[in-house]
Amino acid sequence: MYTVKNEFLDKLEIKKSTFFSFLVPIENFDSLHVSLKDKHPKANHIVWAKRYLNEYEQVVENCSDDGEPKGTSGPPVLNVMRGNELIECGILIVRYFGGTKLGTGGLVRAYGGGAKGVISEGILIPYIKKEPFSFSTLYSLVPRFEHFLNKGAFHVDTRTYESHSIVWHMSLSEEERNLFLEFATRFERDGFKVL
Repeated sequence: MYTVKNEFLDKLEIKKSTFFSFLVPIENFDSLHVSLKDKHPKANHIVWAKRYLNEYEQVVENCSDDGEPKGTSGPPVLNVMRGNELIECGILIVRYFGGTKLGTGGLVRAYGGGAKGVISEGILIPYIKKEPFSFSTLYSLVPRFEHFLNKGAFHVDTRTYESHSIVWHMSLSEEERNLFLEFATRFERDGFKVL
């Protein structure tokens, strides 16, 4: 399975209709959908499809035709995502009608083509499952941990500052967790603690 870390855009024109396709990580999907509605008030349709994992590691899929004839837009986009084994991301396609009707087959090809186009523009990366991980350190350890995390390109989701310590919240793959613990456990006597 594959996913994306960033947003990608592609443009397709068919019989004077313009299709703007966006491929985004699932955590940015809803905010982009709202922003596209604001930025494109004259667009005829904003079709979308998304695939993500629920808490039981099951694939959840949703799509919307957004007023296009039933099954002609959302499902073709979803099928392209399935075919490319995309997960934890979504595709939104903004359509401006050009005055010529495309017909049912034409819509299926156009929306499927829009999805294929934006996927070919994107940088797909293998999907790696990450689990929440929290730990605390005394303030004196912060420089050492920041240096290690920055050097290893670890991403800290949030930090909570308490009176004597900092609580760090991250999402780590199993490999990242093992690498981090190999570094961090040597500081257990100095105030490092897994929560």
